[in-house]
Amino acid sequence: MEFPPVENASEDGLLAVGGDLSPERLLLAYKNGIFPWFNDDSLILWWTPDPRMVLFPQKVKVSKSMRKVIRDGSFTLTQNTCFEQVMDYCAQIERKGQDGTWITPEMKTAYMNLYKKGYAKSYEVWEEGDLVGGLYGVDLGHVFCGESMFSLRANASKFAFIQMAKELAEKGYQLIDCQVHTDHLESLGAELIPRKEFVKILQGQLGVRK
Repeated sequence: MEFPPVENASEDGLLAVGGDLSPERLLLAYKNGIFPWFNDDSLILWWTPDPRMVLFPQKVKVSKSMRKVIRDGSFTLTQNTCFEQVMDYCAQIERKGQDGTWITPEMKTAYMNLYKKGYAKSYEVWEEGDLVGGLYGVDLGHVFCGESMFSLRANASKFAFIQMAKELAEKGYQLIDCQVHTDHLESLGAELIPRKEFVKILQGQLGVRK
């Protein structure tokens, strides 16, 4: 059940092909800086990119416009109230430059199993009783591995991400794993760090970077 050393990954971060999505294998993967990402018609592909996009929770950036959104109080945040719905929305929402979804039925079942075991978590954003945004990921206790987010209203996923980062900073979490670079994540304070540093933090060998 072991994975190859992450240093064996290809230049684009592909480390292994095949296997299964059992809770045990998924947790082993996340604890070693590896995650699955593949299409419905593909074998399971396991990735560990270098460098890695992460957010140190205490360094989350909150723009002036987002401060206003938070102050206005039109959004409220909950946790783990509708994990499956959040996954479904993440799978359904069309994204620029993305053809179809990588959140296949097999992936959904796998993360639902992790959720039932207490390792996967969702954050939900509500507006007047309607679910309008959210995100989900895998919670390792000191690192939160973000998987996907969605917005049905402007700024809803940003609201979820910022509020989650603040909460995790208060709880002493060391990192939010964002996996790969996007301009959206960079605007929220995420940055690229060497995979070696990321894995050391995952394994408790490095403290929080100030």
